Amino acid sequence: MAEGRPFRAACVQLRTGLNRAQNTKDTLALIEEAAQGGADFIATPEMTNVVDRKPDRFFEDLPYEDSLDEIKAFAEAAAARKIWLLIGSLGLRVGERRAANRSFLFGPDGSVAARYDKLHMFDVSLPGGESWKESNIYDAGDQAVAIKTPLGVFGLTICYDVRFAPLYRSLAQAGAEILCVPAAFTKQTGEAHWHTLLRARAIENGAFVIAPAQGGRHEDGRNTYGHSLIIGPWGQILAEAQNDAPGVIFADIDPSLAHEARRRIPNLSLEQNYKVAILEA
Repeated sequence: MAEGRPFRAACVQLRTGLNRAQNTKDTLALIEEAAQGGADFIATPEMTNVVDRKPDRFFEDLPYEDSLDEIKAFAEAAAARKIWLLIGSLGLRVGERRAANRSFLFGPDGSVAARYDKLHMFDVSLPGGESWKESNIYDAGDQAVAIKTPLGVFGLTICYDVRFAPLYRSLAQAGAEILCVPAAFTKQTGEAHWHTLLRARAIENGAFVIAPAQGGRHEDGRNTYGHSLIIGPWGQILAEAQNDAPGVIFADIDPSLAHEARRRIPNLSLEQNYKVAILEA
C-alpha cells in the first residue's frame, strides 16, 4: 500500500464533564489551539462529548446520531481549518436504553470519512472495589476499521481495545501505519499499564500510535489517567502530556518510518498460524 506524506499530529487531552454543550465548547477551543500549532491531524479522547457513569442521567438528554449537535460543530471545525479531525468517540443513543461509543473521523471538507464503534467493552473488577460494566449501556461494534487518507492509513480503535493485540495486528496487516487509541483509562490501570501497552502496540506492528486521553477527576466522580501519548514505530515516545490536565501535545509523523521499521523487523510478513502442543508434566 502506498505511503502517506509527513504531517503534524496533535492530541487534545480533556477532562470531559456532564454538560455536552460546554464539553463541545471546551474541546473546540483546544482543537483551535492545535490547528494554530500547525496540526494537520488532530485527535480527541474517548467520550469527548460526555462522561457520566449514572445511566439515568446519561440517557436523559442523549440523542441519536442524526440529532447530535456535536457532530455538526466538529464537522464545521474540520472544514474551517481544513484538517483531519478524529473525535475519539462520542456517546450517542442507538436504542431506548442503549448507546454507542463511536469514533468519527472528519475530513478537511467537514464530511465524515469514517466511523468506528468500540469493539471491546470494559467489563472489569479492579483491586480496591472499582468496577465497570460498559456492556450494561453500550452496544459493541462488529468490525475493525482502517481508512486510507492522503496523510497515511489510520487504524481506528478505542481505549480497552488496546488490550487485544490481534486487533492491532489485523489493522497493521490491512496497511495501517498509524494506530489511533483515544482513551479514558482509569487512573489505576493507567499508572500500571498505559505506557507499556501503547508502546507494545507500536513496536509489534511497526506503527505510529496516537493516543489522546481523558485526565483528572471528572464531574461524575471518576478519575482518569491523562498522559496522552504519540509514539513512533520503534517504540519511542515522541510526545507526552506530563500530567492529567487538559491541553495539547504535538509530534511530526512520517509514515515512511513505519515501513522502514517493518523492513528492519519483518514480523508482519512472517505471521503464522501456530499449532500448540499441550503437555502434562
